[in-house]
Amino acid sequence: MSDNWVVQNLENALNTWNDSMTEIWQLITQSPADFKGGGIWSVILNIHDGVRAVGLALLVLFFLVGVMRTCGSFAELKRPEAALKLFVRFALAKSVVTYGLELMLALFDIVQGLVSAILNASGLGGAEDMVLPEEIVTAVEDCGFFESIPLWAVTLIGGLFITVLSFLMILTVYGRFFRLYLYTAIAPVPLSTFAGEPTQNVGKSFLKSYAAVCLEGAIIVLACVIFSLLATAPAVVESDAAAVTQVWSYVGELIFNMLVLVGTVKMADRVVREMMGL
Repeated sequence: MSDNWVVQNLENALNTWNDSMTEIWQLITQSPADFKGGGIWSVILNIHDGVRAVGLALLVLFFLVGVMRTCGSFAELKRPEAALKLFVRFALAKSVVTYGLELMLALFDIVQGLVSAILNASGLGGAEDMVLPEEIVTAVEDCGFFESIPLWAVTLIGGLFITVLSFLMILTVYGRFFRLYLYTAIAPVPLSTFAGEPTQNVGKSFLKSYAAVCLEGAIIVLACVIFSLLATAPAVVESDAAAVTQVWSYVGELIFNMLVLVGTVKMADRVVREMMGL
């Protein structure tokens, strides 16, 4: 690392960003069962099993409400086809509540397969580290003390922005895991609504919303792949310009690309929901 304090400010900010991106690439390929050693997942499974009993009770309630709303009279239930239809609906709804966790995990594995396919097709094994161009380092080190004062201000503000954006990226990925845990814990309750025809839309919306949270991983990976390609592209540095101009142009372009990445990741949920018509 350079002994120049202006260069050190920039390098420290870039190292913070690189560490965040490396952690994001590791997290996005993990399952909820592996996140933080799996301790959280064990608690979520216990909660899911406890809520399943409530879901089975609600299953009967939603089924009875559905029968009363869809059947004009109890005489209709005497018809074999009507009774069979209700029996099949109840059996399928009970299976969904009982094996809902396996269904959700299968859906998550499908999306993780999509994430792996995107990573393999991109040819990137992980996040590409961002390195300060040598032209910038040389220009800054050639500056005198008074010339370094505006450079220090630019790098201080730029480093602060980069650090904040890196934390926002981490929070977004962590937030996705929180939502996966929440959906898994309460799944039996919304899935029990499949027992009644009038309430089945609640269960459909729940599964679509869970699928949207899973697909956020694919959007985040795509955004990170595009950013990595932009970050590893040779930086355009005007060697004839003043050092402060070079640093300002480099930091400005860097922060702009980071803002686009963070904005895309933050809107991943909205993009997926629009794609799925939610």
